[in-house]
Formats: sequence, C-alpha cells, structure tokens
Amino acid sequence: MSASPQVPGRLYLVPNLLGVVPPENALPARTIDIARQVQHFVVETPKIARQFLKTLGSNHALQDLQLSQLNEHTPQDRVEALLGPALAGWDIGLLSDAGCPGVADPGASLVAAAHRAGVPVVPLVGPSALLLALMASGMNGQAFAFHGYLPAKPGPRLAALKALEREVERGGVTQLFIEAPYRNEAMTEAVLATCAPTLRFCIAIDLSLPSEQVVSRSIEDWRKAPRPALAKRPAMFLLGR
Repeated sequence: MSASPQVPGRLYLVPNLLGVVPPENALPARTIDIARQVQHFVVETPKIARQFLKTLGSNHALQDLQLSQLNEHTPQDRVEALLGPALAGWDIGLLSDAGCPGVADPGASLVAAAHRAGVPVVPLVGPSALLLALMASGMNGQAFAFHGYLPAKPGPRLAALKALEREVERGGVTQLFIEAPYRNEAMTEAVLATCAPTLRFCIAIDLSLPSEQVVSRSIEDWRKAPRPALAKRPAMFLLGR
C-alpha cells in the first residue's frame, strides 16, 4: 500500500496593525486567535513582526517562532522554498509590516506560489489603509484604482498627477496613492499646485489610530484652508469627484 500524501497546512494572511494601538482595537477575535496559534511566519521585516507578535500574545514563546523573510529583494526562486513548512503540514502566517498582506507589499508572490502548490490560502480580517481611506473619502467606491507610490522627482510626479486627473475626469474613477511619510508635505504641495480646482482631494492620516484624521475637500478649498500636520505620519492620498 502506498503512503498517503502529506496534507498541506494553510497560508493565513494575517493583517498587521497600522500603528501602535491595542490589537483588539483593530483586529477581530478570530484573527487574533489564529495568529496566536501559528508558529511559522513569513514576514517583511523580522523586528517589526516580533514586536507585533509580542503585542498579540502568541501561544508560543517568541524564541520558538520560526520567522522567514520575504521582501522586495527576495529572489523569485526563493519564494517557493518559503512554503516548505506548509508542504510539511504546518500552517504559515504571512505578515506585512503594516496592514493587509499582498497589498502594496511583496506578499503577493508567496500567495501566488501557494496557489500553484495547492496550499489553501485563508485571508483574515484586519485594517486596510486603502479601503479605510476610500470608505471615509466620500468619493466613488464603485470604481477606483490604487497606484502605490508615485514618482518622487518633480517632473515625473507632475506627469503622473496629470494622468490621474485625466482618469478622474474621463470616468470618475477614484485614484489612490501613497507616499513616504517624510515626503507627504511635498506630495500635497504638488497636488495643490497641479490639479484642477474642482477636483476633490482627500488625505487620510493615521488610520485606525487615536490621532486619525480624514480631510476631504475640493482642491480650491484645500488651497484656502489650513492643512493638517503631515510630517512623519502615514497617509493615504485620493483624487476623485
């Protein structure tokens, strides 16, 4: 009689917090319970992952947790190997530095590899800055596009903003993008200097944190009103109608 094949473990997509806040303020009980039970993790940054798992209160001693790194520098041929524990029957947790795995981070490559290998993929509920910002913007939530980071240099950034403006004007599609916190002010200045006054612009800052702010108004009104403090604060930017 031949041996039965090993039943693979599951790949849990574990949302991380968007900042320093008690886990129960942002994560449902099921997500917390599952994450506490998992012993094998694939993470973007080990130090940040350990801080989160310590705050979460893992069922395992921190030194017994197995953390493998997946970031933008991980070779594609290494990604498949990260599924080793799951193929041996263990559950794996995929953990980003912040927010939901697979969205604006390298985790999507592991998820794709899991599908190819027949490893069940289980997304868990938690904070997504993209969706929280869209919900709070008052803009079109039926049609939207997320662009990640826009170019940092002034010339290409101007061209990118003009292209987003055309997309809003053509079909009313809400355009979302992010920026490194230390460049938030520069991005805001570029938007207000470049985009049409009738366009709506939303900045969603410190989402899910006590210091959360969401400001959504026309470019014309933005130019006349005081602006929230943006330096060193994680933010989502949205352009729309």
